[in-house]
Amino acid sequence: MATKPKPHHKLTITVEDAVYRGLRKVIGPRHISRFLNDLARPHVVRNDLDEGYRAMAADEARETEAMAWSEGLVGDVADERR
Repeated sequence: MATKPKPHHKLTITVEDAVYRGLRKVIGPRHISRFLNDLARPHVVRNDLDEGYRAMAADEARETEAMAWSEGLVGDVADERR
């Protein structure tokens, strides 16, 4: 099943000439929008991460395994030399 493409919006921004030239040189003139989008995403879109954590927490088998793993670490620390 194909995923539905996400809508895009055109945005006009102003940057210093040196920044613009650097973006074109390093990123490439046809890749600047994607670069800026990917750079900004983790700072402004939080719901993907929250949804991921909710899904992991709802997975009872995974939570049980994670709890067993973390509890096992306590024994490892107690065995370490000081």
